[in-house]
Amino acid sequence: MASASTTSRRPDARFLLAHPAHFIALGFGAGLAPRAPGTFGTVVGLLLCWALQPFLSPLAIALLAVPLFAIGVWACGVAGRNLGVIDSGAIVWDEVVAFLPLAAFAGAVVPQLFAFVLFRLFDIWKPFPIRQLERRIPGGLGVMFDDVLAAGYGALALYFMPFPL
Repeated sequence: MASASTTSRRPDARFLLAHPAHFIALGFGAGLAPRAPGTFGTVVGLLLCWALQPFLSPLAIALLAVPLFAIGVWACGVAGRNLGVIDSGAIVWDEVVAFLPLAAFAGAVVPQLFAFVLFRLFDIWKPFPIRQLERRIPGGLGVMFDDVLAAGYGALALYFMPFPL
C-alpha cells in the first residue's frame, strides 16, 4: 500500500484511497466535498440508516453504531495524523456514526429530517460541554465523541418538541 502520510490539509481522492482508515474516516468520499463536508457526512449516515431500516430495528441500528464508533476512533486517528490535522473538516465518519442512531430512532422521513437539522446545528454550535470535551479528549476518540454529544442534544430536542412528529 502506498504511503499514507501527508501534511495536506485538503485531502484528495489519492489520499482517500491510500489507506482503509482514510476511506472510512472521510466517509467513503463524502469528506472530499468542497463545502460543508460534515453535512455530506451526515447525509451518508441518513442514507445508511435508510438502507438498514428494512432489515433492522431502530435498536439494532443504534447498536450497530457501537462497533462503527470503535472503528471510527481508529480510522479518524490514523487519518487525522496523516493529514496533520487531527480533526480535519474532511473527517466525517464521526457525523456518519453519531447521526445513525438518532436517525433510526426518529423513525419516519419527516422526523429524520428534523433530526438531521438539529444534529447539524448542535454539531456546528457545540454547546457546553461539547467544545470543552472536544479540546480535552485526544485523537480519534475526541473526534468521535463530540458528535455523539451533538446527537444527544438532537435527541433531547426531538423528545421535547412541542408537536408530534
